[in-house]
Amino acid sequence: MRMKVNVQTPNFAADNKLIAFVEKRLSKLEQFYDRIIFADVFLKVQKTSEKQNKMVEILLSIPGGDLMVKKDAKTFEEGTDECVQSLERQLKKRKQKERAFF
Repeated sequence: MRMKVNVQTPNFAADNKLIAFVEKRLSKLEQFYDRIIFADVFLKVQKTSEKQNKMVEILLSIPGGDLMVKKDAKTFEEGTDECVQSLERQLKKRKQKERAFF
């Protein structure tokens, strides 16, 4: 079963390349945890003078509780990579905990 990825971009229109990039990165998470239900991704541009004005927020829905990460970065791609790395670590931990129970 493939995970459903919902990409939302309030206040701007994301191009297809960016959305494809996000979906491709998130699909890699399925090799660490195969029970992901869906991912909600929010890409936001913050009104700030700082260079790191892109915010990536990912909510991963998995059985037993959702995982949420938020990263600020210079680009959405960079933020997505950081979020995915963080989620990867959390999913590996979750899997180890589950193994301990069975």
